[in-house]
Amino acid sequence: MSADRVVKGTVPFGEHRTWFRVTGDLSSGVAPVVVVHGGPGSTHDYLLNLTGLASGGRPVVHYDQLGNGGSSHLPDRAASFWTVELFADELSNLLDRLGLADGYVLFGHSWGGMLGAYHAATRPAGLHGLIVANSPASYRLWRAEMDRLRAELPREVNDVLLRNEAAGTTDTAEYHEAMRVFYRKHVCRLDPWPRDYLASFYEIYNDPTVYYTMNGPAEFHVIGTLRDWSVEPLLPDITAPTLVLSGRHDEATPATVAPYLALIPDARWEVFEKSSHLPHLEEPERFTEAVSAFLAAATQRSLPRVPTTLWENR
Repeated sequence: MSADRVVKGTVPFGEHRTWFRVTGDLSSGVAPVVVVHGGPGSTHDYLLNLTGLASGGRPVVHYDQLGNGGSSHLPDRAASFWTVELFADELSNLLDRLGLADGYVLFGHSWGGMLGAYHAATRPAGLHGLIVANSPASYRLWRAEMDRLRAELPREVNDVLLRNEAAGTTDTAEYHEAMRVFYRKHVCRLDPWPRDYLASFYEIYNDPTVYYTMNGPAEFHVIGTLRDWSVEPLLPDITAPTLVLSGRHDEATPATVAPYLALIPDARWEVFEKSSHLPHLEEPERFTEAVSAFLAAATQRSLPRVPTTLWENR
């Protein structure tokens, strides 16, 4: 299978299905990159340009987490169903079902970086490296930094946000328009917003079950079940080499990523000066250069070939 070959399908996860996309050749013996998207409750779409990493012969695996995109939607499930453990189990199941558990690198973006760190702290034998992209280490730090960044918005914008949040009217056009002022500054500074980013953006609002339950109505208004969750206590247990990425204008500020650098034994940091939360879209050339260098260093040893019968046409 060549690097431009794409296989899509689903794997069973209990009584549900997890959608995946493989770009490249999983039987090549080169450790694949498994891409863990943000949200929770987003989709793989906004990270689709990471398929460019496959041009060098490295397979890239995307998937949609349960509740969104091509995976099973469960809008009637209670908040107690949507847990970190659920999504960690889904990730482990995907690795097993696709035959990847013996050798892979995780790329986790935003919430996906926290989920990746949670997974890495279990010290899975096949994890060759971890990339934590634009991800806070705790929602306590995140919420404090969101308050600070919001205070820097034009007063009339933050007044609209606060008024609607107090009234519980965060689904109004007024709130969404004010919300976009923050997003254009700290989430995606490109104008217009790229199609792939818009695809995930609208997927969240087509089925907001997971996002609203675990996060809340906006990036900066975290009132969901994750509002006090942190991976900080787990970080010293991560033994895989780790690359931490953030943008100079990122909502994931230096204060939110600092625990990764302080607590993971083998971690280094790359800052993208012209980016906010999406450097893979905002500075794609420099992003590819930094990530490719890390992947080459982290996956020097060869891997066993994965029989394609383990994962094709699932």
